[in-house]
Amino acid sequence: MPYLTKQYKFCAAHRYWNPNWSDKKNYQIFGEDVRIHGHNYTLDITISGPINDESGFIVNLFELNKIVKLHVLDVMDHSQIQLDIPWFESKQPSTENMVVFIWEQIVTKIPNPAKLNSIKLRETPTIFTEYFGQEGK
Repeated sequence: MPYLTKQYKFCAAHRYWNPNWSDKKNYQIFGEDVRIHGHNYTLDITISGPINDESGFIVNLFELNKIVKLHVLDVMDHSQIQLDIPWFESKQPSTENMVVFIWEQIVTKIPNPAKLNSIKLRETPTIFTEYFGQEGK
Protein backbone atom coordinates (compact mmCIF):
# COMPACT_ATOMS: atom_id res chain seq x y z
CA MET A 1 0.00 0.00 0.00
CA PRO A 2 1.41 3.43 -0.88
CA TYR A 3 2.01 6.19 1.65
CA LEU A 4 1.68 9.88 0.81
CA THR A 5 3.38 12.51 2.98
CA LYS A 6 2.45 16.19 2.83
CA GLN A 7 4.61 18.71 4.66
CA TYR A 8 3.40 21.85 6.42
CA LYS A 9 5.16 24.57 8.39
CA PHE A 10 4.10 26.71 11.30
CA CYS A 11 5.68 28.89 13.99
CA ALA A 12 4.74 28.73 17.66
CA ALA A 13 6.12 29.59 21.07
CA HIS A 14 6.10 27.65 24.31
CA ARG A 15 7.80 27.21 27.62
CA TYR A 16 8.23 24.21 29.84
CA TRP A 17 7.18 24.48 33.46
CA ASN A 18 5.62 22.14 35.98
CA PRO A 19 3.78 24.11 38.68
CA ASN A 20 4.03 21.12 41.04
CA TRP A 21 7.83 21.37 41.06
CA SER A 22 10.13 23.88 42.70
CA ASP A 23 11.89 26.50 40.60
CA LYS A 24 15.10 24.54 41.12
CA LYS A 25 13.63 21.28 39.83
CA ASN A 26 12.06 23.03 36.81
CA TYR A 27 15.48 24.46 35.91
CA GLN A 28 17.15 21.06 36.49
CA ILE A 29 14.72 19.29 34.15
CA PHE A 30 13.99 21.97 31.53
CA GLY A 31 17.03 24.25 31.69
CA GLU A 32 16.66 27.48 29.74
CA ASP A 33 13.48 26.13 28.13
CA VAL A 34 11.57 27.42 31.17
CA ARG A 35 11.71 30.73 29.31
CA ILE A 36 9.27 31.48 26.51
CA HIS A 37 10.89 30.62 23.20
CA GLY A 38 9.70 29.76 19.72
CA HIS A 39 10.32 27.27 16.93
CA ASN A 40 9.70 27.02 13.22
CA TYR A 41 8.03 23.62 13.15
CA THR A 42 7.93 21.26 10.19
CA LEU A 43 4.93 18.94 10.21
CA ASP A 44 4.69 15.81 8.06
CA ILE A 45 1.26 14.21 7.68
CA THR A 46 1.41 10.72 6.16
CA ILE A 47 -1.71 9.18 4.66
CA SER A 48 -2.09 5.60 3.45
CA GLY A 49 -4.79 3.86 1.49
CA PRO A 50 -5.78 2.54 -1.89
CA ILE A 51 -5.17 4.60 -4.99
CA ASN A 52 -8.39 5.94 -6.47
CA ASP A 53 -8.66 4.57 -10.01
CA GLU A 54 -10.19 7.76 -11.37
CA SER A 55 -7.98 10.41 -9.74
CA GLY A 56 -4.81 8.37 -9.25
CA PHE A 57 -4.55 9.73 -5.69
CA ILE A 58 -4.80 8.26 -2.19
CA VAL A 59 -6.38 11.50 -0.97
CA ASN A 60 -7.33 14.78 -2.58
CA LEU A 61 -4.56 17.15 -1.46
CA PHE A 62 -6.88 20.17 -1.66
CA GLU A 63 -9.13 18.47 0.90
CA LEU A 64 -6.20 17.41 3.09
CA ASN A 65 -4.82 20.96 3.01
CA LYS A 66 -8.19 22.35 4.16
CA ILE A 67 -8.38 19.84 7.03
CA VAL A 68 -4.85 20.56 8.25
CA LYS A 69 -5.25 24.33 7.89
CA LEU A 70 -8.54 24.46 9.80
CA HIS A 71 -7.75 21.97 12.57
CA VAL A 72 -3.99 22.37 13.03
CA LEU A 73 -2.37 25.39 11.40
CA ASP A 74 -5.10 27.90 12.26
CA VAL A 75 -4.95 26.66 15.86
CA MET A 76 -1.20 26.33 16.37
CA ASP A 77 0.48 28.85 14.08
CA HIS A 78 1.74 31.92 15.97
CA SER A 79 0.32 30.62 19.24
CA GLN A 80 1.86 30.35 22.65
CA ILE A 81 0.91 26.72 22.84
CA GLN A 82 0.40 26.15 26.56
CA LEU A 83 -1.60 29.40 26.94
CA ASP A 84 -3.60 29.57 23.71
CA ILE A 85 -4.65 25.94 23.22
CA PRO A 86 -6.85 24.55 26.03
CA TRP A 87 -5.73 20.95 25.36
CA PHE A 88 -2.30 21.89 26.73
CA GLU A 89 -3.52 23.45 29.99
CA SER A 90 -2.39 20.40 31.97
CA LYS A 91 0.22 19.07 29.51
CA GLN A 92 3.73 20.17 28.57
CA PRO A 93 3.91 21.66 25.05
CA SER A 94 6.50 19.07 24.00
CA THR A 95 6.64 17.62 20.51
CA GLU A 96 5.59 14.33 22.12
CA ASN A 97 2.31 15.88 23.27
CA MET A 98 1.94 18.02 20.16
CA VAL A 99 1.86 15.01 17.79
CA VAL A 100 -0.87 13.41 19.91
CA PHE A 101 -2.85 16.67 19.83
CA ILE A 102 -2.48 16.98 16.06
CA TRP A 103 -3.48 13.34 15.55
CA GLU A 104 -6.62 13.82 17.64
CA GLN A 105 -7.54 16.94 15.64
CA ILE A 106 -7.49 15.27 12.23
CA VAL A 107 -7.69 11.46 12.48
CA THR A 108 -11.50 11.33 12.12
CA LYS A 109 -11.53 13.95 9.37
CA ILE A 110 -9.42 12.10 6.79
CA PRO A 111 -11.84 10.98 4.05
CA ASN A 112 -12.32 7.22 3.66
CA PRO A 113 -10.90 4.95 2.44
CA ALA A 114 -7.66 6.86 3.15
CA LYS A 115 -6.39 6.83 6.71
CA LEU A 116 -3.97 8.80 8.80
CA ASN A 117 -0.79 6.74 9.07
CA SER A 118 1.57 9.01 11.00
CA ILE A 119 2.41 12.47 12.23
CA LYS A 120 6.01 13.67 12.30
CA LEU A 121 6.82 16.98 13.94
CA ARG A 122 10.29 18.49 13.71
CA GLU A 123 11.07 21.14 16.30
CA THR A 124 14.74 21.73 15.45
CA PRO A 125 17.15 20.18 12.93
CA THR A 126 18.06 17.58 15.57
CA ILE A 127 14.72 16.91 17.33
CA PHE A 128 11.56 15.38 15.95
CA THR A 129 8.78 13.13 17.21
CA GLU A 130 6.73 10.64 15.20
CA TYR A 131 3.33 9.26 16.18
CA PHE A 132 1.37 6.39 14.66
CA GLY A 133 -1.75 6.66 16.82
CA GLN A 134 -2.83 4.30 19.56
CA GLU A 135 -2.34 1.29 17.26
CA GLY A 136 1.32 2.20 16.87
CA LYS A 137 2.03 1.73 20.57
